[in-house]
Amino acid sequence: MATDYDAPRTKDEDQGHESLKALKSQQHGRTALIDVEDADTAEGIDLPGADLSGEELIVQIVPPQQDEFTCASCFLVRHQSQVAREKDGAKYCRDCEG
Repeated sequence: MATDYDAPRTKDEDQGHESLKALKSQQHGRTALIDVEDADTAEGIDLPGADLSGEELIVQIVPPQQDEFTCASCFLVRHQSQVAREKDGAKYCRDCEG
């Protein structure tokens, strides 16, 4: 059944709810039990066949090309066709100008 959230509330609907104090007193009696094992830590998780401990990440950094610019708002490198506005030598992309 669909609920009309814009409709004014009647007092009859609110009478069935318990008071805040009653709900809080019921909550104090409850405790959460969590089943935690010693092997559930991040160190205990091994990916199958993936021993990456001796690997190095090598990334080649390429400077912006002549037909690219760095947006002064989001700092992403974009193609010149994405320039929406240029102010005081700073260029802004279409996504940031919006």
